[in-house]
Amino acid sequence: MSEAKSVFLFGYSGHSYVIIESLLDAGYVIGGYFDFQRAERNPYELEYFGYEGEVDVKTIVGNDLVFPSIGENPIRRKLVDIFEHHRLNQFVAIDPSAQVSKTASLNYSTYIGKNVVVNAQSEIGKGVILNTSCIVEHECEVSDYAHIAPGAVLSGNVYVGTESFVGANAVVRQNVRITSGNVIGAGSVVLSDVEEKGIWVGNKLRKL
Repeated sequence: MSEAKSVFLFGYSGHSYVIIESLLDAGYVIGGYFDFQRAERNPYELEYFGYEGEVDVKTIVGNDLVFPSIGENPIRRKLVDIFEHHRLNQFVAIDPSAQVSKTASLNYSTYIGKNVVVNAQSEIGKGVILNTSCIVEHECEVSDYAHIAPGAVLSGNVYVGTESFVGANAVVRQNVRITSGNVIGAGSVVLSDVEEKGIWVGNKLRKL
């Protein structure tokens, strides 16, 4: 990156720390953060600009970049709605260690973390989290505001619906569809389509 770009974060806690280090490693500058209250811990010594619902975000941010640094899918969705409403500058945050196919499609306000692999012809929506060391194989579709947790594996042609969560070290067999709003528990094995909304765990997969 020839010139450092400033990024304003929305949310400042555990998940944001991971994003911050990826952004710094990629050559960005963190301009500060917005949150519903000032953080008790400030390990990166960031400036606090207030709660986005009570301040003039557009005037503060200007033409700099914004990013939703929140792990919860519905909150991340609300933040992206705000960004779109104010026509703020969004982008894809990619850790330098990630391996992303040149034929993959990536939408804005998505985070691709350390050692993530995104393979050929995959489509990643907006506001998605691909967390540490997860694998998204060829021709997968990860819809808006979904979260693929650390170490999870999506085999080829997997579909993950809007706001769904695939837990740490879960494995999803090729050609499986997981519909919107589902939660797949950590370490689970998904061998067939998940169409009924709920929390699913285990091997053999069962609904809680």
